[in-house]
Amino acid sequence: MQDTVTQQQPIKRKWVRFLTIFMVSILLLLTVAYAGGTLYIKRSLPVIKGKISLRGLQDSVTVTRDQQGVPHIEAKNLHDLYVSQGYVTAQDRLFQMDLSRRQASGELSEVMGEKTIEQDHFFLALGLRRAAEASYNLYSNEAKQALKWYADGVNLYIDEVRKANKWPLEFTLLGYEAMPWTPVDSLTIGKSMAFDLGGHWKSLAFRQYLLNTVSEEKALDLFPASPTDASEIIGAVKQSHLDLSKLLPEKVVLNELNGSNWVVSGSKTKSGKPILANSLSASLTTPSPWYETHLQSPELNVSGEVMAGIPGIVVGHNEFIAWGITNADTDDQDLYIEKRNPNNPYEFLHNDTWEKAQVITDAIRVKDKPAVDSKTIITRHGPIISGGENTETALALKWTASEPSTELEAIIRINSARDWDSFKEALTYFQAPAQNFIFAAKDGTIAYRMNGKIPIRKKGDSLLPVPGWNDEYEWTGYIPWEELPTIVNPQEGFITAATNQMADQSYPYHIDSTGIQSYQSSRIQEVLQQKNAITVEDMKKLQMDQLNLKARSFVPILLQHIKEDELTKQEQEAISLLKKWDFTDDRNLAAPLLFHTWMQEIGDVLFKKDISEDMQRLFEGKEQVIDQLLREAHNGQPGPWIQEQGGLDKVLKKSLAGAVQSIVESQGASVKDWRWGDFHRLVFTHPLSYIEPYNYLFNPETPIPIGGSNDTVQSIGFNAEGLADRGVSSYFAIDLHDITTGYHIVAPGQSGHIQSEWYHDQMKDWVKGTYHTTSLTEKSGSILHLLPAR
Repeated sequence: MQDTVTQQQPIKRKWVRFLTIFMVSILLLLTVAYAGGTLYIKRSLPVIKGKISLRGLQDSVTVTRDQQGVPHIEAKNLHDLYVSQGYVTAQDRLFQMDLSRRQASGELSEVMGEKTIEQDHFFLALGLRRAAEASYNLYSNEAKQALKWYADGVNLYIDEVRKANKWPLEFTLLGYEAMPWTPVDSLTIGKSMAFDLGGHWKSLAFRQYLLNTVSEEKALDLFPASPTDASEIIGAVKQSHLDLSKLLPEKVVLNELNGSNWVVSGSKTKSGKPILANSLSASLTTPSPWYETHLQSPELNVSGEVMAGIPGIVVGHNEFIAWGITNADTDDQDLYIEKRNPNNPYEFLHNDTWEKAQVITDAIRVKDKPAVDSKTIITRHGPIISGGENTETALALKWTASEPSTELEAIIRINSARDWDSFKEALTYFQAPAQNFIFAAKDGTIAYRMNGKIPIRKKGDSLLPVPGWNDEYEWTGYIPWEELPTIVNPQEGFITAATNQMADQSYPYHIDSTGIQSYQSSRIQEVLQQKNAITVEDMKKLQMDQLNLKARSFVPILLQHIKEDELTKQEQEAISLLKKWDFTDDRNLAAPLLFHTWMQEIGDVLFKKDISEDMQRLFEGKEQVIDQLLREAHNGQPGPWIQEQGGLDKVLKKSLAGAVQSIVESQGASVKDWRWGDFHRLVFTHPLSYIEPYNYLFNPETPIPIGGSNDTVQSIGFNAEGLADRGVSSYFAIDLHDITTGYHIVAPGQSGHIQSEWYHDQMKDWVKGTYHTTSLTEKSGSILHLLPAR
């Protein structure tokens, strides 16, 4: 027995030694593989130090990237400045730029495969690139030069990485190379901004769906107002039986974005000079839609944020003025119901005549698959977006952004404006989408202007699709530029423009039927009215404000209609959270979690049975509709949606039970352990992160618990899983007492390269509200000299 044990011991030691060697070898191989993979990825990092020779430069250019990776580009002439901006932006954002132009042009499937075919069909029908091409000749020679110089710079970088075969990782993974950049690519990205900020057509299609799905009484209960010419329009809508469930492709996201900006005059500031604050809203993605840049030449010294892919600065300041932009959300889109000739699918009725539509056929190239034909039918009102070729009726989209326009001309001119008059003159070139511009000048002037093309309709109010078979509902023109809503140096000493209408009831023109929830704007006004001797630190704090005025308004209503003795013990504990809540959407509190979950459950109780999940994506202003239904019911006038559920008390009891159960399933039964931030989390998603395991590669950060919501000044929307998918992606504030210094956050970071130190370095800054400064006069960091190639 002892001999057997003695014989087994050397065998065990051999196995232990073998397993140890095996595990060490595996660990070593993994380490080598990781190190090799990291080195391979790093080889495509752009050169940001030393010297690079570039063809076409007229003189030397200095590019200083500061601690946040913001490029300060200093050139001796405008030609070199824009060439260098194109080159430097491509260094940090080439894949994003290429993907943006592909999406807007309907060319994603060529690199993404068959999953994006429907998305390409959609964008080819919208015709953003067609509109960009039609716009080019409207630009001045100076603007065309800037667009070409910028494109030349992008192409210099594309040529550089092609020759060295050091493409950013996304190109390698998808197996393709970027094509040369053109001025029209920049214009197309400019047009895509109109798509990202627009979406009014969704609400028109949704209301048509309602009228053909539920009773007229229930449908009208969800309208923001009663349509004019109701019987005629509703009759036409009910006769057009179109399947709208697939109108919006699954991968196309249209977020309702709540941005905000404001400006305070020197009479209310500590410095005696205006202070301006601007928040840019967008989908929260990696990299950010916005790219911070400082451009300097003898003719220009301007700094701020710009969309990667276009020249100049969209929001920022120069040595004389500062400005901001937020969406105006005007009714600049209409859907027309077109009657199709039963004998010819490409002819449509108009004033008793069959008119031939324009038919454009494109080939959608698909990765590893045969090309797919895409046919766009364009009536006098615009492209058919629903109805195909086999229906009696179809929907055509008329949209200001489908027309030729010159937004980038306006941006280039704004960059060199010196006062309100020259700034306002530059806005004559800004046509689509309509935007709220705020302005401050070193001379003390503050101003606001809603600017862009806003249609004047012969008839109708843009609440529903309208008949396209006669001329009764045509656009007759646009609000005259001289009469667009404008405010200069108001007596109150401040102006707010948080995606809400700035025209009062006496304004003679129609702007918007839907209206926008004004909780953000009301909160901003509340703070500004109460404060004097305002500092830029106060404004940064306000941009991060998490007080929820919606909750402050609705919690008392909710509690009034809840009978606590009918609740479970757990539901009673949950209600006690709201009674003690200070209405801040603090990530460490449980009350915000209950409130937001409850409000979502109210929507499910009211709508889930009758409105499909596909159509819920078109339900623009859903939260606002729920607010209105609750207020009316609370005031003794419940509509049919609430009456069908047994009245407001029953709706709230049922939805509270659903909310509590939902939270218990995700965060446990102990109410004291619930946290808003455990549900509401931040992750800036990369466009390839939906493909496993690329999500671990491009989104390495664990989602960060965050406060705020879509109802707070710190605007952060979220999806059903609680992940923040939309909100403010860029913050900017400036005190014109020191007009050379701006305060910024551009999350998640400046670079789109995963091995860059500036890839996700501003994520936590965004959560904490930690701003960095960018100066027009002082800069330090990594220095790259761009030299003319000899």
